[in-house]
Amino acid sequence: MDVSKAPQEKRMHVSKRVPVSLAGTNREGGEQVKSAVREAAEAATDFSWLSRGDLVFIKPVLNSGHPYPDTTSPLAVGAMIEILKEKGAGRVIVGDMSGVEHVKLSKDRVRGGTRSLMEASGLAAAVLAAGGELYAFEERGWDGFYAEPASAGSHWRGTLMMPNILREVEHIILMPRCGRHVLAGASLGLKAAVGYWRTDTRLEYHRDASTLHEKTAEGNTVATLLDKQRLVLTAADKVLATFGPDDGRVCQPKIGLVIASESVVAHDTISLAWLIEIRRMMPPARDSFRDKSRLLAMLGNRVVVGLLSDWKTALSSEALTKNALNSIGDDRVLNHAYRVLGGRPEIGLEVVNDLVPEDLRRRLSEMSSPSGN
Repeated sequence: MDVSKAPQEKRMHVSKRVPVSLAGTNREGGEQVKSAVREAAEAATDFSWLSRGDLVFIKPVLNSGHPYPDTTSPLAVGAMIEILKEKGAGRVIVGDMSGVEHVKLSKDRVRGGTRSLMEASGLAAAVLAAGGELYAFEERGWDGFYAEPASAGSHWRGTLMMPNILREVEHIILMPRCGRHVLAGASLGLKAAVGYWRTDTRLEYHRDASTLHEKTAEGNTVATLLDKQRLVLTAADKVLATFGPDDGRVCQPKIGLVIASESVVAHDTISLAWLIEIRRMMPPARDSFRDKSRLLAMLGNRVVVGLLSDWKTALSSEALTKNALNSIGDDRVLNHAYRVLGGRPEIGLEVVNDLVPEDLRRRLSEMSSPSGN
C-alpha cells in the first residue's frame, strides 16, 4: 500500500501532527450550521480520494428516533451529501441499524425498523432532500452481513459481523454526535461502530462487559474501516451532556462547534474535550444520580443483554464498570484506541472561521494534550 494514501490511523506513528478542524456556530442554525460543516470538512480533507461517480456511505448515529443531539444532526448530514455531490460523488447512501430497544434483527425475523426511526428523527427528510439514499442494515436480513476480524490480540472472541454494503462502497464518512452515554461514557466516533454490528456481535459486546470499552476501540480496527473511512465530522452545536444515549440534558451553548478530521482518534480526542467542557460549564444537573451511577450502568447493560438474547444470559453476563468523565484520561475507549490505532496523536487544532473564541481553542488544546489529563 502507498503509505502516502494509507488511512490516518495506520500512519499516525510517522505523523508529527494530526490535523483537526474546528468551525464555530451560533444559535441561528440553518445555513450557518451548513456553512460551518463545509468549512470544517474542506479544512480537514482535500477530497482528493473522491473520484467522479464514486459510491459514498455516510454512517450517522441513530440509536433511536429521537431528534438531534440524541441522534446525528440531519442538517449536517444533508450538508455533507451536498458537498459530496458537488465534488463528484455518484450515489451517497446514509445507513445504520438502531439499538435493540427499538430494532432487533434475529435469524428469522425483524422487530422494529431503522427506516421509521430515520423518519421520526428528521434524518430521512434531510437525506432525501439533499439527493441521498436511505439504508437500514436489518432490512437485508441475517445474511446481509459478512465476518471481519478485529486486530490481532483483541478482546473479541469471534469475528465482527459487518453489513455487506460496506464492501460495495468506495468511501465511508463517519458522522457521529457529541454526547454522554450511560454505558460507554461518551458517544463519539469510535462508539459509532456499534451501529454496524449484527445482533450476535452486539451480544458478545454487551455480555462480556468487563472489556466493553476496549472492544469499542477494537471494533474500529477492522480492515474495511481502516481502508475506506476518509473523514469523521461531528456537528456539536448541541450536546447531549448527561446520561445518554437517548435521554438526558441537552445543552446548546452560545457558540457551538463542528469538529472534523481524517483520524477518528484525533477527532474523538477533541470531541471528548468539548463534551467535558460543556459538562463543566452547565449548572449542576438534576439527573446527577443516573448520570454517574455505576450500579445503574451495570444493571442497564444487563437489560440490554436480556433484550439481545435472554434473561438467563443477562444474569450471568459480566459486570460493566462505568468510568468517570472528568478528563480524557478517564475514558477507557479513547485510551485503548491510542494503543490499537497507532498511538496518541499530537493534534494540530485549526480554527477555520471567526466564531471560535481563542480561549476556547486554547482550553481544548490544553485538555487534549497528554499533559492536560
